Amino acid sequence: MSSLTPPCEGNCSTPRFFVGARDDETDFLESNMNPDEVDFYEEEEDEDEEDAPPERQIVVGICAMTKKSKSKPMTQILERLCKFEYITVVIMSEDIILNEPVENWPICDCLISFHSKGFPLDKAVAYSKLRNPFLINDLDMQYYIQDRREVYRILQQEGIDLPRYAVLNRDPDKPDECNLIEGEDQVEVNGEVFPKPFVEKPVSAEDHNVYIYYPTSAGGGSQRLFRKIGSRSSVYSPESSVRKTGSYIYEEFMPTDGTDVKVYTVGPDYAHAEARKSPALDGKVERDSEGKEIRYPVMLTAMEKLVARKVCLAFKQTVCGFDLLRANGHSFVCDVNGFSFVKNSMKYYDDCAKILGNIIMRELAPQFQIPWSIPTEAEDIPIVPTTSGTMMELRCVIAIIRHGDRTPKQKMKMEVRHPRFFELFEHYDGYKTGKLKLKKPEQLQEVLDIARLLLSELGTHSDCEIEERKSKLEQLKTVLEMYGHFSGINRKVQLTYLPHGHPKISSEDEDARKDSPSLLLVLKWGGELTPAGRVQAEELGRAFRCMYPGGQGDYAGFPGCGLLRLHSTYRHDLKIYASDEGRVQMTAAAFAKGLLALEGELTPILVQMVKSANMNGLLDSDSDSLSSCQQKVKARLHEIMQKDAEFTEDDQERLAPTSSTSLLNSMEAIKNPVKICDQVFSLIESLTSQIQQRLEDPKSADLQLYHSETLELMLQRWSKLERDFRMKNGRYDISKIPDIYDCVKYDVQHNSSCP
Repeated sequence: MSSLTPPCEGNCSTPRFFVGARDDETDFLESNMNPDEVDFYEEEEDEDEEDAPPERQIVVGICAMTKKSKSKPMTQILERLCKFEYITVVIMSEDIILNEPVENWPICDCLISFHSKGFPLDKAVAYSKLRNPFLINDLDMQYYIQDRREVYRILQQEGIDLPRYAVLNRDPDKPDECNLIEGEDQVEVNGEVFPKPFVEKPVSAEDHNVYIYYPTSAGGGSQRLFRKIGSRSSVYSPESSVRKTGSYIYEEFMPTDGTDVKVYTVGPDYAHAEARKSPALDGKVERDSEGKEIRYPVMLTAMEKLVARKVCLAFKQTVCGFDLLRANGHSFVCDVNGFSFVKNSMKYYDDCAKILGNIIMRELAPQFQIPWSIPTEAEDIPIVPTTSGTMMELRCVIAIIRHGDRTPKQKMKMEVRHPRFFELFEHYDGYKTGKLKLKKPEQLQEVLDIARLLLSELGTHSDCEIEERKSKLEQLKTVLEMYGHFSGINRKVQLTYLPHGHPKISSEDEDARKDSPSLLLVLKWGGELTPAGRVQAEELGRAFRCMYPGGQGDYAGFPGCGLLRLHSTYRHDLKIYASDEGRVQMTAAAFAKGLLALEGELTPILVQMVKSANMNGLLDSDSDSLSSCQQKVKARLHEIMQKDAEFTEDDQERLAPTSSTSLLNSMEAIKNPVKICDQVFSLIESLTSQIQQRLEDPKSADLQLYHSETLELMLQRWSKLERDFRMKNGRYDISKIPDIYDCVKYDVQHNSSCP
């Protein structure tokens, strides 16, 4: 006889699916149930007398809160479980569970019981000890599942990979486990250091307020996760400090490409997996046309199936859900939820009911002398069909994209000798390599403090102790004070040790060469992605999703077509790499936001979706021969571009040997390179003069340029180009032409409306 009778055949017209108790508890039912319930039970009893199988029935009790026991997944699975000829299901009502002593609970042979909010787990454990039913999910272990510390301990004990973590117990009984030192971009918990980004989880698994803290280099702040409310599951906050009350687990953040993998076991040999958009990404829950959260199918690897088996057995939960993080080629378990079902999957409902039915029959049928043929183990593991075919398909799309619109990159050099700079250089171990880069907020703050100190001391000393020029100190102070804070701003200071002072006189510093040691301070700023650049990248992302056939038109007009139509697992195949420059990383984050239709701030998207990699290796080369060739080309260009005469045919042969149309047209337009440079220089002089006049006009005192730039900074930007473009010997430095073009383009785009 088959262990699973097909629907609507034989005695399956009415599944044996009761809210109440077994036959030997009629007295209890009549005294404790309302008349409708008693009538329902009696009607079923009459049918059983006419149609009852001769063998003993196995009663499976469902003991859980009504919200869980009457949920759609549970109802679907129990209806299928009732198709087993010898299984009867009894759902214990919430009123009985909460208000009746366990002695009065319906008796069952097999118990499916699990904790959720408001569930009296202690009573369920007492019932289990009283009646000793066969447990699908162990009840004692459910105490451990409610405590994240215990979950992590058990996972570690079983050799299951999990993120590096430390527990901060703010428990008066455990003073040794509460040592927290918080820094700008890290926390130290009981001696264990966690640089940002890191995750902060309450120790109670019932508390879903998990926070992720971001580094200042990505914009700082934190993402606050919570249990889904409507279509939101998290919100970004500018707050960067960790919580000061309560006990927490701190763990390293795992980069997962913006997805979480949810795994659902039904016994140790079956695991269903699906992915959803990470709630930490933008906090917006993706829903389909029916309002259900969108999930993507996932195929588990052999190692992940072994992890599922270990979790199922370690926690003694036949039906068990847990979260996997796929990061850096490995899979880590970050949460074990206990009893949970897959939603909206008919295939899973069929599989789950079949496996549970076989587990129950294999365990109890022999005890009750029920004639039931035990299926082979293979029948418990449904075979999942996969699609295959011979059609050609697009396997991969690779895009190499530049950053979006940015502010001009700027640089200022100055030689410094003040002891405070040497102290700073020594404090950050600059003498080890002779060079030092300062990018962190606290480091830039120290440089700013020194600049302020030196400016306050200027004029109070008549000796040469303070040799820094006032204008450069003012510029250093102004740049470091921009925006009022350092978080996420592209500014850095480089210090290089010069044992004998500056080796030559530069166009910026006319001080005589000194024999005493000095430091070359290089301040770099600008090059930041502008709001326009973010919009460009986001629009490109939206357009990119529609590049594949089927996605044409005004950005396709509706989701699900074009590039993203290729396969449902596109999220897991999507990899975004960016160099470590801020403007490049923010461009990549904005592109991902447009491509994947994300919402909110770029910081969470950047941290989760964009991988930092040494992308400079794709552009730069350490090859000596290539570097030598580049230097020769540059020298030749410098030589030709210093010619104060119109280009000849010989020049065309030398500069455009391939007869490139664009090069020949450019040479025709330039005619005499020196005269063109004279014109450009004259225009720059005129512009700096106009900016100077505007500065002296009181009406321009509060004039704000694009991206909070001031007229002073604009003047410094153009004055520096004016000084550097025409050198002291009267010749032009053509390497500055790209910088001039950069500033012209920027001001035409963003400051053209300036009166």
